[in-house]
Amino acid sequence: MPALWIAHVSVTDAEAYGKYAELAGPAIAAHGGHFIARGGRFVQLEGKERPRNVVARFPSVEAAVECYNSDAYQAALNHARGASERELMVVEIDE
Repeated sequence: MPALWIAHVSVTDAEAYGKYAELAGPAIAAHGGHFIARGGRFVQLEGKERPRNVVARFPSVEAAVECYNSDAYQAALNHARGASERELMVVEIDE
């Protein structure tokens, strides 16, 4: 079943986070992921507001987790650590 990778992010170092974004996109695509929302307009109804929200669709939960654990994504993530506060989850889509 398909899955969504959902990230809520507050960027604290735009330059470093830009490098993360540059590297993360190809890593996500290599695992069958594609973005369906990136930093667009949102309305926070509950919980902590993060100004950047990203949603990518993957073929499965397993593909999304493999992406996260891949060398390419971990190399990208090194640029996000210390440059952002973030939450990331993978949710299976009930289709």
